[in-house]
Amino acid sequence: MQPQVVFFVSFAFALVAWGVVAARYIWPELRNKPRAQALQPVLILHSFRFVGLATLVPGVVSPDLPPAFARPEAYGDLVAALLALFTLLLLPGTPGVVLAWIFSIWGFADLMNAFYQGNAAGLLAGQLGAAYFIPTFFVPLLLITHALAFRILLQPQSESVIRKNLQPA
Repeated sequence: MQPQVVFFVSFAFALVAWGVVAARYIWPELRNKPRAQALQPVLILHSFRFVGLATLVPGVVSPDLPPAFARPEAYGDLVAALLALFTLLLLPGTPGVVLAWIFSIWGFADLMNAFYQGNAAGLLAGQLGAAYFIPTFFVPLLLITHALAFRILLQPQSESVIRKNLQPA
């Protein structure tokens, strides 16, 4: 099987598997929580997006990895990780919710941009080296949890949930 086909099959399987995990285990735990509480596990997960910096480390990736892909991917992920951490600090207040929207839009757009840049740069799966696990394992999880974040942010908050959300823990 061609390496590119293996790459896309791996990505597709991970997307389906993480979708099942989210539908069966994650969403049922988050759906009835106040917005700030429901966003916390998603934001904590995304604070690990600094892992994308691995595409800048010689020896981890092939020297042939196109810089047009590696740099935007690495720094876009770093910005997403920082936004996730700052959002955690500002929740449950209104600035935290606003920053959660900014994080969600930025983080999702960053992942889409990485797909676009990889395709435009002619990225080959083998050029990722040891970082191959990022798009085949971690990125599908990030996409699924971005969908969860948008769903949480769009979910109406009842008055009782809002009051509960504003009370100190």
